[in-house]
Amino acid sequence: MSGIEENSSAPIIIIIIIIIFKWVTATAMPCYATQISLNPYLLLLQIQHSSSSSSSSSSPSPRTWWWWWCCWPQNKKPRSISISKTISSPHLPRLSLNGKSPIVSCGGDEAVSSSLLASQLEREVRVVGLVGEGSISPLKGAPWEEVMLHTAKRLKWIDESFEMRVFNDGLLGSSDDPMVKNLQREISNADILMIVAVNNSDSVEWILKNCGANVPNIICFDSSPSLKNKLGGSVVGTDSRGSLFSKVTGILQKNNDNATDEVVQTVSEAWDRRNSDDIRFCLLVIINAYIRPVSSLKNLRSKGFKTLNCMVKNCGSQILNCLLDPNCRKALQCLNRCSPVDQVCNYRCIASYESPSLEAFSLCVLQKHNCLELDAKIPDKPYVPPMFKFRGNDLDHETAEDLFVGWLGRLDWSWRVVAGQNPAYDQFPCQYQLFYRGKARGSFWYEPVFQVMTLEGKLVWRRRLYRVKRGRIPGTFNFSVLDNGVVSKEFWTIVDVADDLGWGLFHYSGAAEVAGQSYTGAVLVSPDGEYPNEKEKLRLVSALEKCGIKEWELYKVDNCSCQDPPLGIPEGSSLHSSSVEIKELK
Repeated sequence: MSGIEENSSAPIIIIIIIIIFKWVTATAMPCYATQISLNPYLLLLQIQHSSSSSSSSSSPSPRTWWWWWCCWPQNKKPRSISISKTISSPHLPRLSLNGKSPIVSCGGDEAVSSSLLASQLEREVRVVGLVGEGSISPLKGAPWEEVMLHTAKRLKWIDESFEMRVFNDGLLGSSDDPMVKNLQREISNADILMIVAVNNSDSVEWILKNCGANVPNIICFDSSPSLKNKLGGSVVGTDSRGSLFSKVTGILQKNNDNATDEVVQTVSEAWDRRNSDDIRFCLLVIINAYIRPVSSLKNLRSKGFKTLNCMVKNCGSQILNCLLDPNCRKALQCLNRCSPVDQVCNYRCIASYESPSLEAFSLCVLQKHNCLELDAKIPDKPYVPPMFKFRGNDLDHETAEDLFVGWLGRLDWSWRVVAGQNPAYDQFPCQYQLFYRGKARGSFWYEPVFQVMTLEGKLVWRRRLYRVKRGRIPGTFNFSVLDNGVVSKEFWTIVDVADDLGWGLFHYSGAAEVAGQSYTGAVLVSPDGEYPNEKEKLRLVSALEKCGIKEWELYKVDNCSCQDPPLGIPEGSSLHSSSVEIKELK
């Protein structure tokens, strides 16, 4: 069925349009949401469901396309939406919101003015982190206080107006301590209080006495169950571990709505992944939902009927083929369970169920026609300088390319990835890197080969093809790849490579522009996939610091069962130039 002609799908597309139009006009008036996400994969999934089931239901069910598009925060008909509660902050004019729901406006007099929303984008967001004194994180045993201080620094990479102050509960023992007064002052002005690993009974009592009334958002992780979580001014439940609700039915209080459920589940799942990116992501999700929009989380915000019209008008056959393809349908169902802004969850779904039909759908809806009108940019922070010398000589462009080519020619690969920092893209097992010069003059290519343990438990190999162009400064490069129908552009930096090519550190910043996703990461590589020896530790830590990365942020790639990787490069490709002799590699 993958070869269906455009005109043969026209009757079905017309039927789909009629179903959609009838459903919309029967159930809801037009609605505009300032912070609501439309995932085209979810929309397509609902079209499939609508064409095969009764359309007589009086209200949209959770995860339906209309629910995602307009009424996600309420899970009810748009005409039932009310904006009744005012959340106050010491830093901005009062913004009328439903206290339990993300920022939303629906229709008429209740719409939040564009000028007020514009002011939201400029105002400072204050976060206070309070951690248990001497508490240890699961991130390679790093102290929680160090982890949260690093999180405060990384928040600044997203937005300079995000201010986070970190304290430990050891100072609460002395009420006369100036630091206690400083903490009280910071909490009184805070938009978010993040409590981590606080279990001391005196500290818990102090928090309950001093922090309950003024802070609209309080999130507690690995802390006493006596502490209460709040989102948007309303209390949400706490599980037995002293953390936010995490897939435990019935924990949330009855007055929580589906928007709160969605935020809580996204935050809890991210926290349970236990890495630095997702700790920061937890805060960004809450800021985005309850305080003000976060630019890096603008992924998949709907343009309403304009989005739907673009999809149906331009991509009819691709829609139909995806619905008829089993893997494409599984991808839709998997993506349906992810938050639209959760890159880890979304990319795992795509890598598990990638297929020509899914690629064609994404290529048409997102890449060719940009139906969501998104425009993500490559992050410019942190700035990571490249290495300037190699073996005592100034690094030039040819030598930099040779460092990428690495061991290829001596081995069947350039490098193997030892560890990575990005939880979405660096965590796959058995990662091989192939860098080579192409047949065309000046062409350079990169092919990563890696395994994916699919969500169905199958171990499969995946491979991508990147075009590589030299950057302005030697040691920097511009990469581009078509990944499942969406173009990603990345800026790579060779941070350091050992003289004997025993290890290397490569940093990247990237964006899938039309998918609205930006990201950063780094990979530690070696010829055999083993960690550099102890004598290299100081140099490695120094290289990581240039990237703004702590060693405890890296997690080791599983290189144990890497049988029969699909390696090899195109015939006629070339490897090293004369600047790095193969015989010098040890």
